[in-house]
Amino acid sequence: MTDHTALHRTVLGWYAAHARELPWREPEAGPWAVMVSEFMLQQTPVKRVLPMYAQWMERWPTPAALAAAPSGEAVRAWGRLGYPRRALRLHAAATAITEQHGGEVPTDHAELLALPGVGEYTAAAVASFAHRQRHAVLDTNVRRVFARLVDGNEYPPTATTAAERRTANELLPEQPETAATWAVAVMELGALVCTARTPDCAHCPVAADCAWRLAGSPAYQGPPRRGQSYEGTDRQVRGRLLAVLRTADHHADVPQAALDAVWPDPVQRARALDGLVADGLVQPVAPGVYRLPG
Repeated sequence: MTDHTALHRTVLGWYAAHARELPWREPEAGPWAVMVSEFMLQQTPVKRVLPMYAQWMERWPTPAALAAAPSGEAVRAWGRLGYPRRALRLHAAATAITEQHGGEVPTDHAELLALPGVGEYTAAAVASFAHRQRHAVLDTNVRRVFARLVDGNEYPPTATTAAERRTANELLPEQPETAATWAVAVMELGALVCTARTPDCAHCPVAADCAWRLAGSPAYQGPPRRGQSYEGTDRQVRGRLLAVLRTADHHADVPQAALDAVWPDPVQRARALDGLVADGLVQPVAPGVYRLPG
């Protein structure tokens, strides 16, 4: 294996000097705190997560505390964080942890992966960040850093490839503790310096070795990248409908008329409501009457 000691030393040194102080990185933050943060940070910026994370951890500081609450309360507390199915998945994971693991977040990667709502990335992230194990952690930021640094591409492929996993594993330090810090350091580099739209190459600690920069920063040539449009989409309608249910009195039933008032297109509104019901985010209790689940 190629010796990547110099690369590790450079990135880890940069991280030691520039890492953000985040509550889930504090020494006293346990595995549950890390898991909650990872669920919330999926497709959501840190600045939006911070206030919701603080409220969540104060209310449900353990998996057992969340599991004891109705799943609908998790959806209600998720507020405007977006992608509310994450709230249901986190509640399901908390229930499994409580029932199958004595209320303690598993340390074993395979057991983490077996939890409801926990995929390849989240299992590796919790095992690495919470339990200081040696795992390749590939989120969007990490994939972008490696695409530029190693492959000379502005952006990674639309879906994670076997080649990306090989690269991540080849660059992973041998010692578990160092590997765990490396994983979060590369992620931080992508979040703060090697950003998607305006990379700050002038302040990048590995700019001198970056294949993309050395090639003249060629423009992306792959398939079109999906935009993040929101206005007028079913996702926006779902958010409007959920907002009505979240703001209703505790466990109150919501009539169809209250939902109809938030979006003018009846076809799109019905499609969005059907999707919420299918996803388990909304529970029909009678014809034309709805509530949050649980």
